[in-house]
Amino acid sequence: MSLDVSPALLEQAERGEVDEAAFVDCVRTSLPYAWEMISSLVAQLKVDGGPFADNQTPPPDEQARGQLLRALASDAIRGALQRHFGVRLAFQNCHRVAVFPLDASVDETLARFTSVRGQLLNQSPELRDC
Repeated sequence: MSLDVSPALLEQAERGEVDEAAFVDCVRTSLPYAWEMISSLVAQLKVDGGPFADNQTPPPDEQARGQLLRALASDAIRGALQRHFGVRLAFQNCHRVAVFPLDASVDETLARFTSVRGQLLNQSPELRDC
């Protein structure tokens, strides 16, 4: 799942510094399913409060799954999204994306979510091939 990089953004990268807002916009337009998932979770966290908001619904197809994997497996994309939305992102299996506030009071909850134990408890036979 590649980003659809405009010639202008590619030129910026070739010259050196890249405007992060332009990069985030490239991610938004290139990975619309992942963008919508993360932005909706950020909105849910703001409305509901609590230590985190997460998605437990599998993506509708492999392209959507690929977008989530691309967004969350790339350090550059993930970091830019975290800075843009002002959250910490966590990811389990093929679709369980979670957003955590930057507040240190949720560090323990985030550590549990991203722990080996948390990963194992989030498995099921249906998710084996996701």
